[in-house]
Amino acid sequence: MEDSNQTYVNGFILLGLSTIPNLQAIFFSLFLSMYIATIIGNTLLIVAVRLNTQLQTPMYLFLCNLAFIDICFSTTVVPQLLVNTLVEDGRISLLGCVTQMFISLVLGATECLLLAVMSFDRYAAICKPLHYNVIMSKRLCIALATGCWTFCIINSFVHVVLTFKLPFCRSHYVNHFFCEVPPFFRISCADTWFNEVAMYISAVTIGMCSFLLTLTSYIHIISTILKIRSSEGRHKVFSTCASHLIVVSLYYTTIMSMYLRPHSAYYPETDKGISILYTTVTPMLNPIVYSIRNKPVKWTLKRIFTSL
Repeated sequence: MEDSNQTYVNGFILLGLSTIPNLQAIFFSLFLSMYIATIIGNTLLIVAVRLNTQLQTPMYLFLCNLAFIDICFSTTVVPQLLVNTLVEDGRISLLGCVTQMFISLVLGATECLLLAVMSFDRYAAICKPLHYNVIMSKRLCIALATGCWTFCIINSFVHVVLTFKLPFCRSHYVNHFFCEVPPFFRISCADTWFNEVAMYISAVTIGMCSFLLTLTSYIHIISTILKIRSSEGRHKVFSTCASHLIVVSLYYTTIMSMYLRPHSAYYPETDKGISILYTTVTPMLNPIVYSIRNKPVKWTLKRIFTSL
């Protein structure tokens, strides 16, 4: 109990990605560059949508939410990672750890749901074009976005409470680069069965349901595309979905492999790599992927840069 009390008073020590000085310098430069690119890219995407009335549609409302999530997600994780690469003691207070875990859980889960909602929007636009404005009304879009955020806030609150009710008497060293739920099961001296079951239920509810909704939407979308006689028409319609498919594939694959694996299959170094993908790499790539095939976005960004 003494170790447990000490952990709660002083917080935790995040071991980070590496203790090798040369690697730490490389990691610092790499993640700082990625963080700056994430902030600039997602901010420009939000500004482009705000400036171009042609982009003020349901799809881009959700895309702005996604860009905001990416900015916040990266800001929640990367600055702490950068600090830990500069100091020998990667200490984080209990309050700081709780806050970081809660915010990252909210943002990660909300992104899952938003990607599913965006796939439904593409389904409505391509498969039900005549009824699109009725289906994706402003009221429904606001309700969907609000519902995603509200559900994920409640879900994350429950998991954070359950995680920090565990006694951490084995160690206060967390073999990870930020406060994420799975590594904390490894340092608890209590049975984490209930926590793991709760996490799996949550992951299946949010991750798998979002994935299945996305998959179902794209089955209908692809079926509709194949019915288009013109190859140019098929290419044009599919190109509007390709960006979303790339983002969905990368994000769902990484986050579900982290939260749907059994406790016995936990490998710290592998999990660090997986976490890097959805906390730093995906937020940086999202604005690039969504902009590179989008002429209105590229035109608006070009106008922004030429006016500077």
